[in-house]
Parts: sequence; C-alpha cells; structure tokens
Amino acid sequence: MRIASLLPSATEILFALGLGDSVVGITHECDFPPEAAAKPALMRPRVDPLASPTELDRQVRALVERGESLYVIDDKLLCSLAPDLIITQDLCHVCAASPGDLASSLSRFSVQPRVLTLQPKTLADVWDDIRRIGKATSRADEADNLARSLARRVEEIARSVASAASRPRAFCLEWLDPFYVGGHWVPEMAALAGGEDPFGQVGKPSFRVTPEEIFVAQPEIIVVMPCGYNLARTCEEFRRAKFPAGWNDLPAVRSGRVFAVDANSYFSRSGPRLADGVAILAHLLHPECKIPEVPREAFGAIRCT
Repeated sequence: MRIASLLPSATEILFALGLGDSVVGITHECDFPPEAAAKPALMRPRVDPLASPTELDRQVRALVERGESLYVIDDKLLCSLAPDLIITQDLCHVCAASPGDLASSLSRFSVQPRVLTLQPKTLADVWDDIRRIGKATSRADEADNLARSLARRVEEIARSVASAASRPRAFCLEWLDPFYVGGHWVPEMAALAGGEDPFGQVGKPSFRVTPEEIFVAQPEIIVVMPCGYNLARTCEEFRRAKFPAGWNDLPAVRSGRVFAVDANSYFSRSGPRLADGVAILAHLLHPECKIPEVPREAFGAIRCT
C-alpha cells in the first residue's frame, strides 16, 4: 500500500504501526519520528510560520475572511506518487489541510485513491482514529493494541494523581497574542492530570479569552502551549510577549508556576504522544506525585518578572 499523509499526527500513527515504508508523502510539518522528515513534502503553508504570534493571527484571519485555504498542495507531486490512501482531517482548517484542499488534486487521478478523513475532538476519538487507520491499512490488531496501551497509560496517570490534596486551577494558554485557551482534548488532559481548567470545554475548539477573564479565573498554574510551537519557540515568543497590567499578580506568576511546553509534540497533534502530554501536565500540576516516563526535555519553567 502507498500512503500519503496530510496530517502530522497521522504520520506518527502510521510509523508507530510499522508502516513507515508505505508512506510516500507527508506534510512540511511531519518531523516525528525523525526518519519521516526524509519523505517528500506534499504541501506548504500560505502564511509565514516564522512570523510573530500577532502577525500569524493576522495572516490567518485575512485568508479565512477571504475564504481561501491556508495551505497549497503540490498536485503534480501527489498524483505522481500514486497513493492508494490519503489521510487528512476536517477538524481545524488552520492546523492542516482539509478535504476541500484536496479537490483539485483528486481531479488529476485516473484511479481515485481512498481518502480517510479524521476529526478527533477527545482523547477517545484519537484512540479510535488509530484504530481507523489500522483498519484502513490492514493493521487492525496492531492499532488496537496501540490504542489500548495509550488509554491504559492515561488511566494509570489519572490514578497516580487521584489522591492529591488539591486540583490546581490550570490555564492552558494555546496562543499568546491574542490569548487563546486550549480546546478539544486539552481540557480533558488537564482534568486527567489532576487539574481544573477554568476555561476549557472538552471536545470544543479553542477560543479567545480576555485578560479580564484570566484575572477573574486566578489560575494557580499557567501552561504555555502555543499551537504548533516547540519548546524553544514557545520560550522565545513568551519572552517577546507583552502582558497586561496585573499579570504579575496572578497566583501562578507570583508562585513561579508558569511553564512552557513542547506543544507541537505533546499537545497540538492528535497522535500517540498526547499520552506523554498528560504525563507532563500531571508532573507540573502535582510534582509531589510519582509520574512514570515524563518527557522532561519537553517543558521548563518561565521567569515572568
């Protein structure tokens, strides 16, 4: 089977199922596992990924308002690779290519490939998507084993923090300018990790919040996880950000509990490493609890003053 993955999380799942040799094309963002990056890139963004959060937000809004796609797919390359299966998503048109972006590409095929569209909104949906990919690629047993192992790990983490003395108010900051709170599976991850997300709604998209709303919520811990950013980029953009008056009076800031994380690897993508993301959150929320296999290179405290 020849597979084109237009979604970084799908690329991770395919490699985890031992299908790396079957992947013939990926996105410009597919970087895990490292060997995936050697595959031909089938798409590029129409925004500048190196722009500041404010400028990126402006560029995205401008394209969305004009009804234009954020991505360009290399139709000729995709067709030349002759995939039997194309995996895409219809959850967030900002994060990755959607079925609509494929329309012109598919018109070039004399024999239409199968298109598998993912739309996960919760952790259970992510585990089910692993099974869907397994079924579509004749790896159903392997996929079910992977999904079960990830669900078990998350359950074990939840049990590890269940007896903690408190459930800190955790603000999962998905964008810095303007402020956005993490959505879909992120609030669920915070709850499983032993925290209370004062904003997030499980299964619902991320949304904008005002400084006033943040001040009312009085978060006890702030986890900075800009969508698509790695740890170094997150720290860099946080240092550049300008925060409103009163920010330093928030409980999280006063106590030094503001953390940057590798959002791109462990929070933004709907793939296997979300289980690691739950472990990271549990460790940050409850350092007194013993959380196994925490990717410690994926987070760090941030000085705010």
